Amino acid sequence: MWSSGRRVLQDLFSQFSVRSFCLTPAQNTVVVERWWQVPLSKIDSPAKLHPRRHRIYKIVEDTKHAPKEKMELILTQTVPRLGGRGDTVFVKKSVGRNKLLPEGLAVYPSPENKQMFAEELRLLREGKPEERIQTRTGQLTVEFLKRSKLRIIKTSDEFQLTKEVVCRQFAKRLGVVVPPQALNLPFEPIKDIGDYWCEITVNGLDTVRIPISLEPYDPSAGYLQQLKAQKQAAADNSEAAEEEEAVVKAVSDAAEDAQVAKDSVSQVKASIEASARDETVATTQKTQDTTAPPSDSSKKD
Repeated sequence: MWSSGRRVLQDLFSQFSVRSFCLTPAQNTVVVERWWQVPLSKIDSPAKLHPRRHRIYKIVEDTKHAPKEKMELILTQTVPRLGGRGDTVFVKKSVGRNKLLPEGLAVYPSPENKQMFAEELRLLREGKPEERIQTRTGQLTVEFLKRSKLRIIKTSDEFQLTKEVVCRQFAKRLGVVVPPQALNLPFEPIKDIGDYWCEITVNGLDTVRIPISLEPYDPSAGYLQQLKAQKQAAADNSEAAEEEEAVVKAVSDAAEDAQVAKDSVSQVKASIEASARDETVATTQKTQDTTAPPSDSSKKD
């Protein structure tokens, strides 16, 4: 019965090749070459190998310690810190196989995929407006511009708003790079203080209207900021002075404690010496009292 059960298990294992992946060793490539070169042989005759010498090899390259190559992928969606749709990126194999490919965020750079994304990019640039599709980055830019407002300070009487000035202000205050051809002002140049608006076209598809406020320069605001900075510096200096005073006080207290401890030690030492002196005096007096003077009985006799 035991033999029949064992035979059945062997048949099952022979039909279905079961292999433990936890015990599978790492598949690494090692390039080796013979330490001793094999001598040339005659034509149509096998090489004559030495039984021991020609079985000694030396390692030329071990791929286990070689730098790992990165995986090339094409993104199908916008991935933070990597890129947008259609961008070719190089990532670690673990990131590509465990995150990007399973979640559908990227595909392999096959010739078909490259051609598809190249055609999509061409349509995005050259196609008709009704056939073009806004990219994910463009959608995020449109949403950001819809809730933005540009505030510009008029620094002098000759100051005026032009397309170049507005583009520089967008890059400085909002961090958005706007090319002059994508910006539309109602009229330029703008010199008077007030509220205005401008239109920005993102990728030639979506147009967003953004409010602009041209405000006069307020010197009191700069004075208040300077005064606040001075107060902050004075507070920092006072805190530093307090910390220094606390450190000096702690050092002086420690010195006083050390002096007091030294005085107490000297007093204890003096008392010990005085007690020892008193004991020596008492012992000498006791020895004098115990020793009796010589008797005169011999002289009387």
